[in-house]
Amino acid sequence: MSGEDAALLGPAEVRDLADLLGIRPTKQWGQNFVIDKGTVRRIVRAAGVGEQDVVVEVGPGLGSLTLALLPRVRQVTAVEIDPALAGQLPRTVAELAPELLPRLTVLNADALRVDALPDPPPTALVANLPYNVAVPVVLHLLELLPSLRTGLVMVQLEVAERLAAAPGSKVYGVPSVKAAWYASVSPAGRIGRTVFWPAPNVDSGLVRLERRDPPTTEASREEVFAVVNAAFAQRRKTLRAALAGWAGSPARAETVLRTAGIEPTTRGERLTVEQFAAVAAAARRTP
Repeated sequence: MSGEDAALLGPAEVRDLADLLGIRPTKQWGQNFVIDKGTVRRIVRAAGVGEQDVVVEVGPGLGSLTLALLPRVRQVTAVEIDPALAGQLPRTVAELAPELLPRLTVLNADALRVDALPDPPPTALVANLPYNVAVPVVLHLLELLPSLRTGLVMVQLEVAERLAAAPGSKVYGVPSVKAAWYASVSPAGRIGRTVFWPAPNVDSGLVRLERRDPPTTEASREEVFAVVNAAFAQRRKTLRAALAGWAGSPARAETVLRTAGIEPTTRGERLTVEQFAAVAAAARRTP
């Protein structure tokens, strides 16, 4: 076992820690702990983080990924909702890699409810995200933390495919468009079930995020997202019909769409985030 491996958690260490804390992984908090050292090393490599990066990690759990990140980066801010896990994480790092403990900050908090993180501002999001809140967490942190330049998250495979989907894809939808507002999103690999304890009943996927400027538009983000929500609420319908409630009538929806340069018989799954922004902007100019 190398020195690097000695500071990582394998199956026995994960189960021993869980027993110590009296923890049984819960579906409520989407807890599936990574027990494979190769997987956490793969995630860190794929994230491309380095010694100048400040990483925010959501749902560190027992610390498998945290321990792989700490030697590579300047700082890790770990946001953990479970108070028992949040309390144990610094003790685990102190035992296995005491020299790295000063690089770790732990917040016992719900990532969906945090409204600020301690300095230094995070530059990267790297996380094995709980399946049930993955998309809201990604969108919330991208909005909250403009300092985030990159991200590498592990999520349920179906969610990974939706986040990275391009217009015209069968799985392109609200998560795809909203994530594209903030970042270029691309798939970064598939993860099997056996690397987790307990093993989930679905595979996982890695998703890479690269921050980019949002579309240039006079409409606000909230206005654009309202169009996105309306377009996909009835995704089988044409945009003229799907946006009727949002616009006030089918006729006004058609006028807004034509003003934005979009054929009213188009469906929402064909539009880019830039085109959704154009629709929101056109609505401002349409009586």
